[in-house]
Amino acid sequence: MAEIKNYTLNFGPQHPAAHGVLRLVLELDGEVIQRADPHIGLLHRATEKLAETKTYIQSLPYMDRLDYVSMMCNEHAYCLAIEKLLGIQVPERAQYIRVMYAEITRLLNHLLWLGAHGLDCGAMNMLIYCFREREDLFDMYEAVSGARMHAAYFRPGGVYRDLPDSMPQYKASKVRNEREIKRMNDERSGTLLDFVESFTRRFPGYVDEYETLLTDNRIWKQRTVGIGVVTPERALNLGFTGPMLRGSGIAWDLRKTQPYEVYDRMDFDIPLGKEGDCYDRYLVRVQEMRESNRIIQQCVAWLRANPGPVITDNHKVAPPSRESMKSNMEELIHHFKLFSEGFRVPEGEAYAAVEHPKGEFGIYIVSDGANKPYRLKIRAPGFSHLASLDEMGRGHMIADAVAIIGTMDIVFGEIDR
Repeated sequence: MAEIKNYTLNFGPQHPAAHGVLRLVLELDGEVIQRADPHIGLLHRATEKLAETKTYIQSLPYMDRLDYVSMMCNEHAYCLAIEKLLGIQVPERAQYIRVMYAEITRLLNHLLWLGAHGLDCGAMNMLIYCFREREDLFDMYEAVSGARMHAAYFRPGGVYRDLPDSMPQYKASKVRNEREIKRMNDERSGTLLDFVESFTRRFPGYVDEYETLLTDNRIWKQRTVGIGVVTPERALNLGFTGPMLRGSGIAWDLRKTQPYEVYDRMDFDIPLGKEGDCYDRYLVRVQEMRESNRIIQQCVAWLRANPGPVITDNHKVAPPSRESMKSNMEELIHHFKLFSEGFRVPEGEAYAAVEHPKGEFGIYIVSDGANKPYRLKIRAPGFSHLASLDEMGRGHMIADAVAIIGTMDIVFGEIDR
């Protein structure tokens, strides 16, 4: 019989589950993990340092590139921190739009997580199913911002513009005939809110499809049940937040415990796990998608009934409308000064955190009274989760490392910030 040796294995960045930027050094006894050492820095973006050289408004698009699956949630924390320093009030309609798009972003994030996690563990069809719904959600992004991913839609004081009254239409082509195009455009004939509402009616059925494929699938359960177990005490001590913490049974959600915007007016539940394993975290995230869908429906109903401004009328912070800018010299000066110099923020410091799809995403800003931050620090949820990979992986097999990386929902843009 062959003698089993100890190996040191480079798991990634070329491994498909490492998604190109995680270098994980595994020390193995045969096929059992003795130690896991994640090396970070392959994607270092210097966002925190770059923010010191840019005006507050110029740094906003950098936030989209941090966790590039949860774009508007990153912007949300950044805007909240600036608004806290400036002491400005966001119009109510803008708050509802922000909450609606934060939950749309949560769906985008969880769908990519589910598709990629399923693919890593061998469920090929999950990625195709999840990307089908992501297309509609990207269309919602594109309708308000013009961009499918890096939206820069949230702005200090509100949002860039109000929701559009029409959706982009498909056109007939060599690939699709007029009848097929007409069917595809049926849901796009109304406003953006009509499109969002029709999606929220369809979405619970889609989540049922995912659960049919995975929840009672014995291969999926063999890959996830009892893998990467974290007790509630350890989850707290390791700095877990979001679904990683709730999967261990701790009911901590910033939308409930420290409500911001209009979350205190929303009716939704916090799903919790019992065992703290990969399977529980899967169930928590799937249920979170259903709860996000409920929140979006409540926002749509309110936004239909309540028109109003969507950004502050303080033109030192937010630009005037295009119409007044072109007809009023004062407004033209405001516009020019805002985009050439930015706005000055009073001296002080502020920390603002949101319940990001991955956990607590926080922005800490120190201002010295200039038009640029003196210091910007990002509290990335994935950083704490990745640090626990050694503890969660010990004693498991190499194949289980794939399931553990998947359950963390790692995106390296925020970790290598």
